[in-house]
Formats: sequence, structure tokens, C-alpha cells
Amino acid sequence: QVQLVESGGGLVQAGGSLRLSCAASGRTVSSYVMGWFRQAPGKEREFVAVINWHGAYYADVVKGRFTISRDNDKNTVNLQMTSLKPEDTAVYYCAARYGSFASRPADFAAWGQGTQVTVSS
Repeated sequence: QVQLVESGGGLVQAGGSLRLSCAASGRTVSSYVMGWFRQAPGKEREFVAVINWHGAYYADVVKGRFTISRDNDKNTVNLQMTSLKPEDTAVYYCAARYGSFASRPADFAAWGQGTQVTVSS
């Protein structure tokens, strides 16, 4: 089983950028479908982006602003976030799935502990 640890969250003003990183141990990220999800207070966890051998896919609300990438040498998956909005404020989670593409949180078996992203207006 892969273990995941997120980092890079913080406080940023609207319009700013942040880069989240997810370090994997136990297995290589290239073996998995890797995803980023987020959960705002009082809301359900939602899909942000996923990357697999076919490419990267994004939720409509972040498309064009966020970029997911995988560094196989460092065994990390990153989420570059630009043009951040207050509604992007949430705890961001990295997740891994062994198998085909998926975007539902219930389809991912391994999760990190999350990192807080706060965007001020």
C-alpha cells in the first residue's frame, strides 16, 4: 500500500498561486492513478484533478487554472494552482488508486492527511 504526504498549503491572496506536492512512499506513483481532491467546511469532498497514463483531467471549476503533474524521479505528484479564488479555500487531499481512471473519492483507496489552502479576498 502506498503512503501519501501532502505539503505546500498556506494562505494566499486572491489571484495568487500555490504549489502543492504529494510525496509517495511504498510504491511508485507511476503505478497508480493519482488524484487531488478538496473539502471545504460543511461540504462534501470533491474532485479536483487526476493523472494517469493517458493524461490529466480536471474539474471544470479549476480547468485552465490548475495543473497536475507527476515526477517519477522524486515519486511525487504536484498540483500547481494559479489565479486562486476565495472559493478554492479547502483542505486539499492527495489520493491514489490502482486501476483505471476514476474521479469519485470512494474509488480511491489511499489518502494523505490533507493540507489547508486558504485564499483571502
